[in-house]
Amino acid sequence: MKKSQLKQQVNAAIQACLEKKAEELTILEMEKGSGAFTDYFVLCSGTNPRQVQAIADEVELRLKNAGLRPTHVEGYNQAEWVLVDYVDFVVHVFSEKARKFYDLERLWKSAKKLEPAQLKVVARKRKATAPVARKKKRA
Repeated sequence: MKKSQLKQQVNAAIQACLEKKAEELTILEMEKGSGAFTDYFVLCSGTNPRQVQAIADEVELRLKNAGLRPTHVEGYNQAEWVLVDYVDFVVHVFSEKARKFYDLERLWKSAKKLEPAQLKVVARKRKATAPVARKKKRA
């Protein structure tokens, strides 16, 4: 997968989290040699079980509309820690209590923290070329 396409997908997940008023949004770019099984972690918190589920639902819906389905979803019914796995990135939606307890930022402290703006993909402008004069064929 192209890096720009991956960044677009991660950005769509981030926007879904923000739309549902997720708190403490953190994006971790995993180092290649760290043993991580994915490229990015998107972490956020909800204030209650319904919000945690709503955030996870919005992430799935938005990415489904982009043609991407998760390979695995875990913890949805308990709504303490919902993990939505898209292979190249994983979205973690926590309750406040679970977020503090598991402290993934500490566990993956070697990962680079990113701001959502750093994942925006800017469309490249193509160079304008002068029209090419075509020769007419003679009959």
